[in-house]
Amino acid sequence: MGLIDYLSRPNVPVLTGEGIVLRLPRRSDFSAWRALREESREFLTPWEPVWTGDELTFASFRRRIARYDQEAREGAGYSFFLFDATETSLLGGISVGHVRRGVAQSATLGYWMGARFAGKGHMRRAVEAVKLFAFEVEGLHRIEAACLPSNQRSIRLLERCGFTREGHLRGYLKIAGKWEDHCLYALLAEEWSRSVANAPARRPVSAGAVELNG
Repeated sequence: MGLIDYLSRPNVPVLTGEGIVLRLPRRSDFSAWRALREESREFLTPWEPVWTGDELTFASFRRRIARYDQEAREGAGYSFFLFDATETSLLGGISVGHVRRGVAQSATLGYWMGARFAGKGHMRRAVEAVKLFAFEVEGLHRIEAACLPSNQRSIRLLERCGFTREGHLRGYLKIAGKWEDHCLYALLAEEWSRSVANAPARRPVSAGAVELNG
């Protein structure tokens, strides 16, 4: 990790799960991030906002990291990069964004996966780790997630992770240049607590067990 990364990093724990590590992105991750996004462009673009002309440049990535760090310092959102257990291969990313406090105590879940790593269970384990972080560390009561009705892979992931479909959002987000309807899913803290209590014994995910990703 570079000196700039070390001095400017917000105090957010590294999350670990079965075979995965989640931590805040660093400037030094640029090459791996750019390569993975570029090779996964065709796989990702149908489900994301239109990529800008400078999407994969270092200048754009640097602005992205600055925004992530500011949101984390303010407690407004947390964007993690998803790595394998040795933290040598970048697999994708996952975020707990739009954090609302007060009477809401809620946030929005977002995620993306590199094409060659999709369908291997990595994102399911990442969601489990993020659920622990959101409910136990951040004390949130509700996590929401929205996905395109045609994105069956994402729907299966959310349902497998205990999210309940709550409704249909019309013209919710502009995806690939078009305003698209989305399915709304949500998970409540008490539902997660019951699922943890009833789950068979297995290696737990943890928040902060590895180090603090300052």
